[in-house]
Amino acid sequence: MEPDVLRPMVEADLPAVLALNHAHVELLSPMDEVRLRLLIDWACRSDVIEWGGQVAGFVLVFAPGTAYDSPNYRWFTARYGERFHYLDRVVVDARYRRRGLATAAYEVIEAGALDRERLVLEVNVDPPNEASLAFHRARGYEEVGRLGEDGHVVALMAKALARSAHRPHTKAGGET
Repeated sequence: MEPDVLRPMVEADLPAVLALNHAHVELLSPMDEVRLRLLIDWACRSDVIEWGGQVAGFVLVFAPGTAYDSPNYRWFTARYGERFHYLDRVVVDARYRRRGLATAAYEVIEAGALDRERLVLEVNVDPPNEASLAFHRARGYEEVGRLGEDGHVVALMAKALARSAHRPHTKAGGET
């Protein structure tokens, strides 16, 4: 079965998105409905990944110039100005992992960021999220900085996007 890679988040999706965020809060940050609605307003993409009619995950992506108050987003803004899209959250429910959903979603998100030259994000290194670090390195993301304090440090990562080198596909592969 192929995923409907990404579709815009709608009101009916909010409970599922909040539940997914809560289930993975140790890798993300807490978010209630008020915060989610604010993030949706600031985001250039607020999408869900749907599989078999169910919300299997979600993504939030921010372009430069928003009021988003994340220190990581602000760091990228200071470094790259207008030349990035920031992938703040990508979550795939554990029941839907290893079906290529993250890979398929990244293909779409990276294609959508081509006009900004790079996609940026962060991955936990203290405590380490080894699976995420390996996934992002395999996709060509490189560490460009670190933020945080002992017990919660993130690697700030960027991937330069080249129009000629990018070959988007929408079929789910066998990764993540």
